[in-house]
Amino acid sequence: MEPGKFIVLEGIDGAGTTTQAKLLYQSLLKKGISVQLTAEPSTGPIGSLIRKYLKGEEKFAERHLGAHILALLFAGDRIDHLSREIFPALEQGKVVISDRYLLSSLAYQSLECELDWVSVINREAPPPDLTVLLDCPAEIALKRIEQRYLWPELFENLEVQKKVREKYLKLARQLYSDLRIVVIDASRPIEEVSREIIREVSNFLERAGLKL
Repeated sequence: MEPGKFIVLEGIDGAGTTTQAKLLYQSLLKKGISVQLTAEPSTGPIGSLIRKYLKGEEKFAERHLGAHILALLFAGDRIDHLSREIFPALEQGKVVISDRYLLSSLAYQSLECELDWVSVINREAPPPDLTVLLDCPAEIALKRIEQRYLWPELFENLEVQKKVREKYLKLARQLYSDLRIVVIDASRPIEEVSREIIREVSNFLERAGLKL
């Protein structure tokens, strides 16, 4: 059996990665593609801990883990996620769609940690076959967040998101070839963005030999 393809959606908070990953998943299902949807932080034990910390849940209210510890937790969750869910699905020939992956760590954690160090602790995480980077101005993204949440998560403030957006765009140019990454304007309406993502991913899968 041919191994599957690993597709990741990336972007700052509020860019729409979760919504667009679900829409892409539903579209590929309708096309008869064997597809699996997942996300980071994962649903595993380390990922669940990260989610609680980012949301500022009560048990963590007085505990600041620090940037390096958080980066290590993300790296640990990623290795667990790969071995527990992503690699087995790829070995079964599935298309795996992940809402965030390695580029998130490189963009977010390198705000306070050395980029080289973040890369080293994630060196066991292979690059995806295709990364879809949803690019959106931080002002627009935060307005979307304010409409959804009662309380912002750890990284959800304007200055941080501006810096993360710059990191994403810089890293995308440095790390990926044009065949490995697609940058999409995510400031547009959801349906318009979704159509472009589906078109780009469908073209990629067809080039990879999958009949849609």
